[in-house]
Amino acid sequence: MYGRKVKLRFLFVVIILITLILSVFLVLKSLEENVIYFQSPSEINALTEIDKKKIRVGGMVKKNSISINAKEIKFIITDFKNEINVIYTGAVPNLFEEEKGVVAEGFLKDRNFFFATKILAKHDENYMPPEVKKAIEEN
Repeated sequence: MYGRKVKLRFLFVVIILITLILSVFLVLKSLEENVIYFQSPSEINALTEIDKKKIRVGGMVKKNSISINAKEIKFIITDFKNEINVIYTGAVPNLFEEEKGVVAEGFLKDRNFFFATKILAKHDENYMPPEVKKAIEEN
């Protein structure tokens, strides 16, 4: 009923569609494995079970909570409702200090302890690099 050209075009379109669907599936599957969820201390406190997946905890560094040893840094992240103790080994960013925003990436031990593998310090919307601030003050 259909000619050879029509059958070849149909086969070509079907192969392209299958390849496209397979590619989209593989991309979404690989992204799913690399997604890191962001949670606040209140959300962690409300968890029913602790996963062993890598997560990010965000909030403010509690005042007078930073304790620095030779090997590790301990501090508390708060969202002003709940708190979580964080233990981190490594160098912290320059913007990391008390009463500033921070995001810690790592693994939960339980609802109260978090082992960070990476610290990301945040600045507020009014942040200005010191060089720019100095130039403005001089003018």
